Amino acid sequence: MTWLDVPADHPFGVATLPYGVFGTPADPHPRVGVAIGDWIIDLPAAVRRLAPQLAAAVAGPSLDALLAAGPHAWSEVRAQVTTWLTDEVYRDLLAGDLVPARDAVLHLPFTVADYVDFYASENHATNLGRMFRPGQDPLTPNWKHLPIGYHGRAGTVVVSGTDVVRPSGQRRSPDGEISFGPSQRLDIEAELGFVVGTPSTLGRPVDLAAFGEHVFGVCLVNDWSARDIQAWEYVPLGPFLGKSFATSISPWVVPMAALDHARVTPPARTVPLLPYLDDAQSPPWGLDVHLEVRLNGHVVSRPEFAGMYWTGAQMLAHLTANGASLRTGDLYASGTISGERPDQRGSLIELCWGGEDPIKLPDGSTRTFLEDGDEVVITATAPGPSGTVIGLGELRGRVVSPPC
Repeated sequence: MTWLDVPADHPFGVATLPYGVFGTPADPHPRVGVAIGDWIIDLPAAVRRLAPQLAAAVAGPSLDALLAAGPHAWSEVRAQVTTWLTDEVYRDLLAGDLVPARDAVLHLPFTVADYVDFYASENHATNLGRMFRPGQDPLTPNWKHLPIGYHGRAGTVVVSGTDVVRPSGQRRSPDGEISFGPSQRLDIEAELGFVVGTPSTLGRPVDLAAFGEHVFGVCLVNDWSARDIQAWEYVPLGPFLGKSFATSISPWVVPMAALDHARVTPPARTVPLLPYLDDAQSPPWGLDVHLEVRLNGHVVSRPEFAGMYWTGAQMLAHLTANGASLRTGDLYASGTISGERPDQRGSLIELCWGGEDPIKLPDGSTRTFLEDGDEVVITATAPGPSGTVIGLGELRGRVVSPPC
């Protein structure tokens, strides 16, 4: 419990304590903050007075220094903030460092070094396989042997609230005509992102057991996708311009320490895994995260991350299996999170089944893919200790028309 007036079921309770970067109209310079209820702790200001030994870890206009500081520092900062919020002695000492969340302007929380996107949901991969390869095995032969992914564009990762300009590119019509213009099949992908803190050494893979030494926390991801551009370009090298125009992330990074009670066993593997991916004897790194996707205020999907075939630890192990090194600020995402039921599909292409079954909205309109002006909001929660709720915040993005 905290001495602050925070409801017991608030998603940003003392068990969550997510990190972000904020400014205010009165003091616009970006600095590190910790969310608690409807407040944000100005962490550098509090640390300077109450825990100066931690000042270097929370310095700067981003989370970069904290990410690089490593697991010991992560634990120390979290423990210190928890003490401040639960010990009545700190009520007056911390009061001047609390900023109302409604007054804050949230920024991209860390410098994105590299971005990799995976394809870890068996349901999503199966649905797309059935649409694109009818009559064939929906999963490619390699799918259950390794986490498939592609290397994305770090420079177009944007924070929640940033408008997404409809991308243009080459498209091929069903009758074979090739044209250039704005995407007509703009889609979303509701995903979970993993934020890397401590780097690794080039040439040395990171094994499953070292996941917690390198991954600081998670955020929400919307990997916007221009399906028509993607369909024409992706053979033989995979996604390119159909993905690289924008990837949105939530402004709050929830530390892995907040998700201890959300750890679950992932779905049973149906093929033997090579040793570097075999987690049968390891502590489980499946996560019981519940997402909700709203289109123009209407809930269209409730994906469940617990059903993902590949875990964050396996994705990291495969990402580095060839000796590729990690850098502070690396971001890798799960790929679309889709469940077994139609209302658990995390992309519009699945929800409307490639355009065959339009989504009906309460105002009487329908959607297959996104129209200009549409707004997508993704939220998520996970179970916390003693029945508490761990919130992952909100990820918001609105589609705007391309410049003339």
